[in-house]
Amino acid sequence: MDTLAPPDNRPANLEHGGPGTQAPAAPGPAAERRVRIRQVTMEGVCTLVGAALGGIALTWVLYQRILPTSGAVGFWLCGYVTFLCLYALAGVVQWEPRDVANRLVGVLLVSAGLLVIAVVADQIGYTAVRGYPALHHLNFFTDTMALAGPLDPLTSGGMIHALVGSLEQMGIATVFSVPLGVLCALFLVEVGGPLARPVRTIVEAMTALPEIIAGLFIYAFLILSLGVGASGFAAAVALTVMMIPIVTRTAEVILRLVPSGLREASYALGGSQIRTVLNVVLPTARSGLATAVILAMARAVGETSPVLLTAGFTKDLNANPFSGPQTSLPLYIWNYVRYPQPAMVSRAFGAALALMVMVLLLFALARLIGGKAPGELTRRQRRQLRRAREADQLVRSDREAGDRSLALELTGADRGADAQ
Repeated sequence: MDTLAPPDNRPANLEHGGPGTQAPAAPGPAAERRVRIRQVTMEGVCTLVGAALGGIALTWVLYQRILPTSGAVGFWLCGYVTFLCLYALAGVVQWEPRDVANRLVGVLLVSAGLLVIAVVADQIGYTAVRGYPALHHLNFFTDTMALAGPLDPLTSGGMIHALVGSLEQMGIATVFSVPLGVLCALFLVEVGGPLARPVRTIVEAMTALPEIIAGLFIYAFLILSLGVGASGFAAAVALTVMMIPIVTRTAEVILRLVPSGLREASYALGGSQIRTVLNVVLPTARSGLATAVILAMARAVGETSPVLLTAGFTKDLNANPFSGPQTSLPLYIWNYVRYPQPAMVSRAFGAALALMVMVLLLFALARLIGGKAPGELTRRQRRQLRRAREADQLVRSDREAGDRSLALELTGADRGADAQ
């Protein structure tokens, strides 16, 4: 009689892929290669340089030798377009389409930035070269043109009266325009209502208003109608008309960036709308509002048309903006650059360079102040907060250590009592 073998619980035909064999897992999708932005490689540099050289060479052959064309601007424009085409074709061969598009857009943006920097550097360099004969004389910054004529050398005469006039006019215009512009922005953001739309429309229309119109309006209203006379005050009022819409538009954008949760928290604590605006909204948007003011000042400080009609012109230093003509830097430049004498032209370009430096400093200050978002803590505030947290953590750790030592003492005392 045959004996039965014990049953085998293992799956049959395991090695041959029988019914008990598990099917192999399906292969997953291939992992995508990450495109590394701002990665500089040798192949990328060689491709860029080769496409640039090839574009210039191909453009020179076609533009200068084959086609009946000429001109430096057309040559460089065609060469740049050819370079982009060659760079895209060379990139398709060795990179993925997404990487090619990223590199091509990067080249376009870098080229545009370099072009803007080159134009600005060219303007500053040209002005500095033309105004250097006047700038390296100290009297240019300390004297007026009262005793200097067109034929006098550069060792006599200067621009101090124009510099003082520009500073005083900008100061008066800032005092007038900043409260009005900020109040208008607060009305548009915090109050609103049916009047908000027409006010915003008027502000937008004033933003696109030509500078000469502002000068003509103040000339007709103050000088002709009220008989104020050409003065620094009239020029400051004309600059105020230009600065108000800039301050209003920028301040409105900044105030809308203030989180609404801060306002709701203030209202929940019982604060009125005025206290919320004064103690919450304005302090939170302080850096942005300062940026708006500085940008408006940088825009208005170089305007010539409004002051040409309202400030008058004088060669003497007039420190009183409310009486008599007062010269500003734009008016000084406009008046003296028309002279045929080289010394007068050098004085005009020297004043132009001083004005450009003033505008660049204002924009740099605006960038420095507006580098953080509304409500963002400064470095000093972050350091103070970090020190407060560290001190609080130290006190907490000392308290926990004291509690543990007290607990150990109490435990030891209880054990001693039990032992007795």
